[in-house]
Amino acid sequence: MKNILKTGIRKKLPYFSYFYHHLKYRLFFVVAFSLVVGVFDGFGLAMFLPLLETVSNEEASAENLGNLGFLIDYLESSGIGVSVITILVVMLIFFILKGIARFFETLYRVTVQQYFMQHIRYMGIDGLTSYDYTTFVTSDAGRIQNTLTGETGRVNTAFYSFAATIQSGALILIYGFFAFNANPEFTLFVGIGGGLTNVIFKVIYNRTKKLSRSYTKEANAFEGIIIQMVLFFKYLKATGQSRLYGDKLKRSVDRIKKDLIKVGFYNAILKASREPLIVTVVVIIIIVQVEYFGQEMSGIILSLLFFYRALGSLVVLQTNWNHFLETSGSLENMSDFLKGLKKNKEADGEEIFAGLEEEIEMVNLSFGYGGDPVLRDINLKIGKNKTVAFVGESGSGKTTAANLIAGLFKPTEGDVLINGKSITDYNIETYRKRIGYITQDAAIFTDTVFNNVTLWAEPNEENIGRFERAIKSASLENFINSLELKEQTEIGNNGINLSGGQKQRISIARELFKEVDILILDEATSALDSATEIEIKESIESLKGNYTIIMVAHRLSTIRTSDIVVLLDNGQIVAKGTYDELLANNSGFSKMVSLQKL
Repeated sequence: MKNILKTGIRKKLPYFSYFYHHLKYRLFFVVAFSLVVGVFDGFGLAMFLPLLETVSNEEASAENLGNLGFLIDYLESSGIGVSVITILVVMLIFFILKGIARFFETLYRVTVQQYFMQHIRYMGIDGLTSYDYTTFVTSDAGRIQNTLTGETGRVNTAFYSFAATIQSGALILIYGFFAFNANPEFTLFVGIGGGLTNVIFKVIYNRTKKLSRSYTKEANAFEGIIIQMVLFFKYLKATGQSRLYGDKLKRSVDRIKKDLIKVGFYNAILKASREPLIVTVVVIIIIVQVEYFGQEMSGIILSLLFFYRALGSLVVLQTNWNHFLETSGSLENMSDFLKGLKKNKEADGEEIFAGLEEEIEMVNLSFGYGGDPVLRDINLKIGKNKTVAFVGESGSGKTTAANLIAGLFKPTEGDVLINGKSITDYNIETYRKRIGYITQDAAIFTDTVFNNVTLWAEPNEENIGRFERAIKSASLENFINSLELKEQTEIGNNGINLSGGQKQRISIARELFKEVDILILDEATSALDSATEIEIKESIESLKGNYTIIMVAHRLSTIRTSDIVVLLDNGQIVAKGTYDELLANNSGFSKMVSLQKL
């Protein structure tokens, strides 16, 4: 029964269900504070009619207040009496209490809003950090970036508008309750008329919601185009294509502008027509009640006062609901995005990886994307502290093999054994913390040299000692000592102030600072000039015997001293042995060496 109720709420109230999923009881407290504000405001307003009667030298009548007459009865029975002063004091007390309740309501809503944003951001960050890499490489980078940045702000706006909507709804209920107790007949007619006007606005709500989805889709695409422009900026500038690509961006901007103008058009219609329509309904009902049913205006005036308050809340409700619908596409996108992150969470084992003690073994291993095989039937043993190089033509599967060892990909068939156990048995994060990974495009952060090497470790005595040992092993000492601010030097956006060799040395130092067991070098020197390549190669060779080194190499000069060279062709191992053995016994390898004039 409980599950059926939950399913029913999700279907009928999907947005309420979404926010309740993230906020739980906090959502009800947001409503409760609004109800308290409305109650105090309602009692304060109820005192206006007896105040007018008393000022007009008439006796304040409990009958004119309808079911709210108990307020006058209480003042009379308690001996306080009914006078201008007592009514004003009571009214003041109610409005002071309303002000206090409003303060806590506003503060609580801000607190809940910030909790919601923190919760959403944490879910996005945690989801992305545990996102399966195989899924990630086929994902829309623009959507990921836009959802975690721009869309998060729009979801924040969506919550604010939704909270304001339900708070306004709570106030409408309170004012409606007071109005009904003052004059049931009048309130009933006005309620029906107000409901009919809302039917007119439903068409606009639906169109606004559709436009919001269109905007979100286009915004995701725009972020993707921006990312590509930043990535390929050098190429676009060098080839004179940056303006052409800029025109592509402008067309995306124009589509976004078009959607937002349409949203603004419908919002303008709502703002301009809402109050006149509802006031027209009220005027018609007053005329009918006074002229045709002989109702006294004194019997209507208090209900009218409450209704006017309710009208203000209704205007706010409809405005905020339309604002919410403007951002509902972002809310749906965020919900789908977080579900996708959770659905594609990386599988993880339970055993803590303490370090490489024996060997890495690839057993009958095959891997492919969909139906396309990249590696087939790979069998290979890599001993502890040995250096193994994967070589072969482009597309032969070299990098894929390294990624499988790093646990980035899961084998389609077969397994990767670490210390004799399947890699899937280990807690993958503890395993990867023992891996150093260096590519030809070094990961350099916009920060100091120290933070790039230590990844923001606290600069205490122990970490400074580890830092100094790491930069010495990576041959960085002379370079850092030549800098004015030494290790506290800012190295610019993506290491713009560094040469290729300096970037690679920082990458090597970073992995050594981590105290790794396995060092993966994926084309680490292929983007360097010959002189720098020799320097980096010497730094890497000095690490031999201390780490298990996996090298993916195109330049064969970097692998001469490897313990094992594995030649891949079309996803299969066609030969393996030392450099000299392959050179003497394998014509394919010997041709590669010849072509590189080694």
